[in-house]
Amino acid sequence: MRVALRLAGAAVVLLGATSAGAATPLPLLPMPASVSEASGRFVLADARVDAGDAGASAAADRFIGLLRRSRGPALSKGKGRIHFIRDRALAGGEAYRLDVTPADVVVRAGTDAGLFYGAETLWQLAAAAKDGRIEAVHIADDPAFAWRGVMLDSVRHFQPVSYIEQLLDRMATEKLNTFHWHLTDDQGWRIPIDRYPRLIEIGAWRVPAGAEGRDPKTGKPVRYGGFYTKDEIRHVVAYAAARHITVVPEIEMPGHATAMVAAYPELGSTKAPPVAPSSDWGVLPNLLNTDDKTFTFVENVLDEVMQLFPGRYIHVGGDEAPKDQWKADPRAQARIKALGLKDENALQGWFTAQIGAYLQKHGRRLIGWDEILEGGVPADATVMSWRGMDGALKAAQAGHDTVLAPAPVLYLDNRQSDSGDEPPGRGEIVDWKRLYGFETAPASLTADERGHILGLQVNEWTEHARTTDYVDRMIWPRAAIAAELGWSQPASRDWPGFQTRLLTEMARWRTLDWEYDLTPLEAQARVEADTVVLRQPAGIGDLRYTTDGSAPTSASPLYATPVPLAKAGRLSAQAFFGATPIGTAKRWSFDGASSFTRAASDMRLCASKLPLRIEDDGPTDGKRRILYGDIMKTCWIWPAAQIDGTRSVSATVGSVPFNFSLGADMASVTFGRPQTEAGELEVRQDSCEGPRIAVVPLAPATRSSGVTTLSAPLRMPVSGTHDLCMTFTQRIPDPLWLLDRLTLNR
Repeated sequence: MRVALRLAGAAVVLLGATSAGAATPLPLLPMPASVSEASGRFVLADARVDAGDAGASAAADRFIGLLRRSRGPALSKGKGRIHFIRDRALAGGEAYRLDVTPADVVVRAGTDAGLFYGAETLWQLAAAAKDGRIEAVHIADDPAFAWRGVMLDSVRHFQPVSYIEQLLDRMATEKLNTFHWHLTDDQGWRIPIDRYPRLIEIGAWRVPAGAEGRDPKTGKPVRYGGFYTKDEIRHVVAYAAARHITVVPEIEMPGHATAMVAAYPELGSTKAPPVAPSSDWGVLPNLLNTDDKTFTFVENVLDEVMQLFPGRYIHVGGDEAPKDQWKADPRAQARIKALGLKDENALQGWFTAQIGAYLQKHGRRLIGWDEILEGGVPADATVMSWRGMDGALKAAQAGHDTVLAPAPVLYLDNRQSDSGDEPPGRGEIVDWKRLYGFETAPASLTADERGHILGLQVNEWTEHARTTDYVDRMIWPRAAIAAELGWSQPASRDWPGFQTRLLTEMARWRTLDWEYDLTPLEAQARVEADTVVLRQPAGIGDLRYTTDGSAPTSASPLYATPVPLAKAGRLSAQAFFGATPIGTAKRWSFDGASSFTRAASDMRLCASKLPLRIEDDGPTDGKRRILYGDIMKTCWIWPAAQIDGTRSVSATVGSVPFNFSLGADMASVTFGRPQTEAGELEVRQDSCEGPRIAVVPLAPATRSSGVTTLSAPLRMPVSGTHDLCMTFTQRIPDPLWLLDRLTLNR
């Protein structure tokens, strides 16, 4: 019996069962549009792969190569039982059909892209196969959306070409087809322009803020940055095209232009333009001016950009362009008056329209962030909505194509759990289930308006992701979740089934040595009163534990209630999906003093204005500590701390450079008045206005890099259970002091 499965709750093939008795879905991600079960299994061993033309041959090579890299059977091409066939009658630029029977496997499509995606699906089946046998199945597949993208910020931190290649390879396995490459911003310029060499000579390099900006041996400034050569860019574009990925370059204008103006000051809108790219994060004031010579410059830049990037779209930014400089610039005001414009927002609209017309004349299409809507926008402009969904709704209702990329849900620089082991990034939690629930078809739009939604994209901004290890962990597995949102039909959403498929995908990644964020799958332990509370942030599988130091197994006790602290001396915990372990086992050593130490990551922030996990720029024992706090209000609450018997406190503290451009919001960053030049950490009882029970001078910590543990006696006898509030006093915000942990000493 063949059963076609297409919609909600049924878009899976039941190939087995978990230990809990639940059906196991087809081990694919993203889920195909239509799947039918069949009988029997195909044996991979010794199967040869044949292909009819160049596109089919490339798809066959992709399948063979992935299977070999993932430690599967070593197949070869030739007349055999796995067929890649061109079927021009099959409609859809990315559509394919895959038939697996006991006798043979057939991938057919009308396009090279369709054949390639059929190869990806076949590899996923083969890589997850048991005993080298693939279950018989019929798949008819095509994507829900045409734009399925990942944006990588290579400006704030620079990644090597080898990493870009790996990212493109991973995107291809998830059927992601658009690589949005953020190449210019306030902090750097990463693309050579032959006509304007200072763009990389000056614009590609900056001096980092804080300790890492100085060589520890010589004290001289450190030059940080880099650029991609034109040959490297051509290689990346070709590498992506071979995987049916289009590269969309982003050249920011008129704002986020500090590096550009530093290289060529005549482009600026102020009499005192910057002389170097900025080491600050945030919104900087530097705008390109609106002189005719500036447009000539920008057009010359775009000419070389278009030579390197043959895709249809050129991204011109357009976001976060404060108008203070234009308001004070007589040239901008004269331009507003001459054009009869309403204000500076309209001037940006006119600016963008000039660029859009130039791109259109060269057969390209402008895309920009949703601020381009504010002052009028070219009729054929595409809007990428990042400030929530409003920009996308407005654009679609006005007849503009749009790409969904709203913060915070599709912003990968937000953390994935509340674990203290997460990489640096923004403090809001966008966990996997929240991302999976993102609505790609807004009900407020008509069917015609929804037709203007080209697709969606996740964005990895790298202010705080200094290393490619951090970047990998921030992007994956969330980019794979986004791939399902972009490829699969919304009606097929099924979070329980998706969990199983995601775990299978992670297993495939491990065979390829591809990294991803394990932290949400790993157990957390928090001491509360006289117990240890366990949880797994992702909520996937069953949490099991031991208290004798042994590694948990699927037969270990199931965690249901907090573990008494007296029994948690050698506590271990791990999640299991049926009998399969998830993530890695976590181990802790607790004793009677454990309830008197609390990490800042386990405390409650007093405010949620701009919470961040920030990497300290001074290593501690060879490793940089990640500190957590709200940079606009450095204040933490330890609820219900047991203070009985406390005689002193020990605080582990660190400092980070305050390299945040906050504009008018800077006035909201205030601190208590310090008693000493270096400032203090104050510990208050019951509330942040309560009595100070301890004051810890910071002066000793200023003489060391990394984190430092400081101590101070209690200023008054305290007993019982109380909330504790920790705040820093300091004269200026730079450097910014942050708490790592606090201990109540008996």
